[in-house]
Amino acid sequence: MLGIGDGKKVGSNGDPVGKPIVIPVVPVVPAKTGDKSVDGEKTVKQSPFVVGEAKPVVPSIPNGEKKLVIPELKVRHEKDIEALLQEFVKEAVDKKSSDIHFEPRQDDMVIRYRVDGILRDFHAIDKETEKALVFKLKIASGLRTDEHFAPQDGRIEFIFGKTPIDSRLSIISTTNGEKAVLRLLIKQGKAYTLEELGLEGDLLERVKRSYVKPQGMIIAAGPTGSGKTTTLYSILNIINSREKNITTIEDPVEYEIEGVNHIHVNPKAGLTFANGLRSMLRQDPDIIMVGEIRDNETARIAINAAMTGHLVLSSIHTNDSITTIPRFMNMGIEPYLVASTVNVVVAQRLARRLCEKCKKKTTVEGEQYQEMAKYRSDIAALIKNGDTVYQEVGCEVCEGTGYKGRIGLYEVLELTKPVRNAIVEGADSDKLFEVARKEGLVLLVEDGVKKVKAGTVSLSEIMRVTALKE
Repeated sequence: MLGIGDGKKVGSNGDPVGKPIVIPVVPVVPAKTGDKSVDGEKTVKQSPFVVGEAKPVVPSIPNGEKKLVIPELKVRHEKDIEALLQEFVKEAVDKKSSDIHFEPRQDDMVIRYRVDGILRDFHAIDKETEKALVFKLKIASGLRTDEHFAPQDGRIEFIFGKTPIDSRLSIISTTNGEKAVLRLLIKQGKAYTLEELGLEGDLLERVKRSYVKPQGMIIAAGPTGSGKTTTLYSILNIINSREKNITTIEDPVEYEIEGVNHIHVNPKAGLTFANGLRSMLRQDPDIIMVGEIRDNETARIAINAAMTGHLVLSSIHTNDSITTIPRFMNMGIEPYLVASTVNVVVAQRLARRLCEKCKKKTTVEGEQYQEMAKYRSDIAALIKNGDTVYQEVGCEVCEGTGYKGRIGLYEVLELTKPVRNAIVEGADSDKLFEVARKEGLVLLVEDGVKKVKAGTVSLSEIMRVTALKE
């Protein structure tokens, strides 16, 4: 087990250059159930804090439980905190969590994992342990340990078995102490096919037509955490070959593909999206992926690359596929350039999959249907009163949530000739939407309802992740 933070140096870019944290792959000491109960819930006896092969066990918090079980934990040595941090990361990785939140409260700190897009409470530690844990996070990421009020950002590399886990650390001061969030990036993640992500039928065919073209732009649109990067990487996996020079520039690099050149944005060293793109274009690329288009300079270089015979993949933050077009124009890109370079816009959301073991059939009728029709007329227009759907239940497989994994909901805007003509003519969003619908545009909510009827997603989940289109 390697120590973290001891003698750690910081490079010119502000990133730590010390050894990564190695998480030993050893069995976790099982928690023992005690006799004492809190509000009818069994508590867990605190195992002794043993340094070495045995791992510290922290009581779990039943989701929704009002009283949190606080371990009587006394930090006796730096190795205790190192083992505790390793345990949190190991458990989060095992649960396929994307983020770990260390949230201070008045009397304790709650540790929460974002699993399948939803934050869930898992552990609680006392205030003494909280201070030591935040200090350890700062040391490991090369941040200032004497700064307790200004926001700080860093990175930590963990080694889980043979799998490297890059993480981004953000620390900010709150009224109850310093809150820390670790975003976990497992670079050697599973390579998903587009079908596994949830693209099917005509939507899949539209995407396929976009990436078989030798040039143009493929844009993934949606909010943070909607799976845009995963979709783009799935396309890269399909078109990747030794005959092509493929380069990506990202912030951060979330996955790694063999045969693809990955560049990490580093503003401190002068490597921005725009500067990196310029350099990439001098290296004879065939396919380029830009992590995100967020300003005029990056957008213009990407558009020019698409016009000069390159296939460009990128993401953008918009609510749906249609608003991506005016978003480019707001960045100062001329309509005719957008119309002549963009092949397809894939807007998406991630919805939790129903657990296959415990999901059950139900009907949407009566008061429930009327309530849905009142607030979501778009869904009510697609589901009839009395239709059969599936709903979540909860079992040991899904840890009582009723959901296991996630699936994408998609809205694919293919820039056909009528759509391109409408863009060049300066059509507003409403007119563009009208033309796109005639060309077969399927809305996010429509793809979602299709998955509801197939028993993949619950009706409540569709209502949670999609919005009524005015």
